[in-house]
Amino acid sequence: MDASRLSPDKARALAEGLVIPAHPLALNADRKLDEKRQRALTRYYAASGAGGIAVGVHSTQFEIRDPGVELYEPVLRLAAEEIRKAELERPFLMIAGVCGPTEQAIQEAETALELGYDAALLSMGGLQDLGEDDLLARTEDIAQRMPVIGFYLQPSVGGRSFSFPFWQRFAEIPNVVAIKMAPFNRYQTIDVARAVCGSSRRDEISLYTGNDDNIINDLLTIYRFKVGEEMVEKPVIGGLLGHWAVWTHQAVQLLEEIKELRAQGGPISPEWLTRNIEVTDSNAAFFDPGNQFHGCIPGIHEVLRRQGLLEGTWCLNPAEQLSPGQMEEIDRVYRDYPHLNDDAFVREHLAQWLAD
Repeated sequence: MDASRLSPDKARALAEGLVIPAHPLALNADRKLDEKRQRALTRYYAASGAGGIAVGVHSTQFEIRDPGVELYEPVLRLAAEEIRKAELERPFLMIAGVCGPTEQAIQEAETALELGYDAALLSMGGLQDLGEDDLLARTEDIAQRMPVIGFYLQPSVGGRSFSFPFWQRFAEIPNVVAIKMAPFNRYQTIDVARAVCGSSRRDEISLYTGNDDNIINDLLTIYRFKVGEEMVEKPVIGGLLGHWAVWTHQAVQLLEEIKELRAQGGPISPEWLTRNIEVTDSNAAFFDPGNQFHGCIPGIHEVLRRQGLLEGTWCLNPAEQLSPGQMEEIDRVYRDYPHLNDDAFVREHLAQWLAD
């Protein structure tokens, strides 16, 4: 098998729709890697029924790349080791977060390839000095080495806005296999979907939601655009989400329900719109949008801490802490939406996941 391409079974799984959590970083009180709990998190995602994990992404903390920290390779390696040990009988995609200028992105992609990763989630954040042409050339460089999942990141957490022609050209790059749409903006999400529908590669690119503020609605949406004389339809088929780093077992059940609903066709019950609001309200407690998402990583950590998967909410950056009132908001959504959490599932397996 050509390592620069997805295997047929993984390509098929990606196209059918997967739950892909964005993998957090487990630290101890000294803000050092907690290897036991880092492994436990990967075991949790595998056991939950997720179809992949994304490691080295925002939820894993970009500071893992900093001099003196240098955890990029270790956390990717630990996850890869655990997935190999799990011997899963279903396709499972190992996705590496890849970021930085072209030279850094190439180095990270090569590290991921050496560790057996399947695709790169290519961030375009933090590159304000690069124009759209430069970013497209950078994408082509990575795509020549391994499959690429594009990433439209919201500006409030380091992303930027892109033109519709940018996404038209992006979708034509060979070996782009999916795009994670996460601008938290309907107009910009439509730009990506319309560009992919108009692309000669539309049947080769899957649309994944990263809009943690609109998960269920995205997954129920089929985009339809007129391309020439043809009407082209494309669904949002799965999600690659920080929100799905918690309550993952329930997220898997949710996506399966939505897949069944798609297969049946027919009208969608208004109850699904209410469920979307419940998930979005929970996400607000975790992601802290009222404070410009300052507490989004500690918020995820707090849920995992309550479940026993993490020991604390520590981040590499000591300034990243829960915002005032965020703990109470997490209390509230736990109380108001008990059907959304997977605490019972975690309790059942936690000792096994934490075992050496």
